[in-house]
Amino acid sequence: MVATLTAEQVLALAPDAAAASAGRGVASASRWVSMGRSSEAVWGEYRGSGRHPYQTQADLGGPAYRCTCPSRKLPCKHALGLLLLLAGEHVAVPEAAPPGWVTEWLAARAERAARRAEAASRERVAAAPDPAVQARRVASRAVKVEAGVAELGLLLRDVVRGGLAAPRSARFWEEAAARMVDAQAPGLAGRLRRVAGLPRVGEGWPERLLEELARLHLLVQAHRRLDQLPPATRADVRALIGWPQPKDELLVQPGLRDRWGVVAHRVADEDRLRVQRTWLWGGRSGRPALLLDFAPAGQPLPAGPPPGSGLDAELVFYPGSTPLRALVKAEHGGRVEFPAMRPGLATVEDAYAAYAAALAANPWAGPLPVVLDAVVPVLRRGWVLRDTAGGCLPISPWFGAGWQLAALAGGRPVRVFGEWDGEHLLPLALLAGGRLATADRWA
Repeated sequence: MVATLTAEQVLALAPDAAAASAGRGVASASRWVSMGRSSEAVWGEYRGSGRHPYQTQADLGGPAYRCTCPSRKLPCKHALGLLLLLAGEHVAVPEAAPPGWVTEWLAARAERAARRAEAASRERVAAAPDPAVQARRVASRAVKVEAGVAELGLLLRDVVRGGLAAPRSARFWEEAAARMVDAQAPGLAGRLRRVAGLPRVGEGWPERLLEELARLHLLVQAHRRLDQLPPATRADVRALIGWPQPKDELLVQPGLRDRWGVVAHRVADEDRLRVQRTWLWGGRSGRPALLLDFAPAGQPLPAGPPPGSGLDAELVFYPGSTPLRALVKAEHGGRVEFPAMRPGLATVEDAYAAYAAALAANPWAGPLPVVLDAVVPVLRRGWVLRDTAGGCLPISPWFGAGWQLAALAGGRPVRVFGEWDGEHLLPLALLAGGRLATADRWA
């Protein structure tokens, strides 16, 4: 049987705060003409402003939703309200045999899923490249990347000779990034676009600019010695340059099966794309994993499992010295209860030590996922997390919900999950009293 969502998990599915509020408004049994549930789905008929009651249904294994109301939001307020009633303690949604309009929808979903799987299988077979053609394509790209990396090395040398304070417009960096795109090195292009936003922005910008240029220089030098690097570091460098890792090659690798807790979602705009970061934490392995989804600006992202839910799944990780990014290789059944998490980091010193170890393995390491077991949000010059030994970890200045975090903690030590970049921590979730509260609902 699929695990039932909690009220917090249901509200986390809402496309915006208005939909969440409206969903609460219709989560009253008196407004529903009929309701029912099975192990697979929940459904109901809601008397709205139309001539006929709206027929609302949700596939609990997805979750997925359908409603005959005119709303274009997904899930609509009726689907949210129905799921809130299912999650509530005061109203029992009766078990019943699903009516025809529900069984037809579930059957159609199952049929579409089977067709998609079959089509994907056919595409994989049809798309299997000719080894000789693929080898020529890889060799051609390697030549372009080599030339792009060499050009970047010259550019960095010219920048240092000219001085960091020399006037350079954002267009200078954008044009350099465009040349890296032409060289089929999109990872370098993205880093150059980020460099464009550093000069003369905020206190300490020369240090930040020099650090980023130094990391680029190190990347150029590492690429020149690619064959001499350990396999994990070689994988890091190739990924940073922008070499793709075919999913088909990854998915044939052995995976790690665990009961993964969905700890947090975060959506950010990066390089003209919307990027959805879904953090998982293994209940048995204690290992973090990051699922990434991408969509063009303005386009919807795929609906992932809601924070606070669990997933019995086998993951396969992208190679690297600190493997975090993963793909779901296989799911075993539907959603499960959020697993108990192993102890995280006890002190702020442990967080600094963890990041230092990650940097030692990968000098280009990005933010790391960390769980601080017992910290109290405290406002000083800015918000910090204070541990039981008195150590303080600065919260990111971009985090705008310090007061909400402090209110949820109530002055007591709480477990906080976040992304830690060695200077600031961006809180993404708080665990207290066996419940998970995610930051996307705090602002």
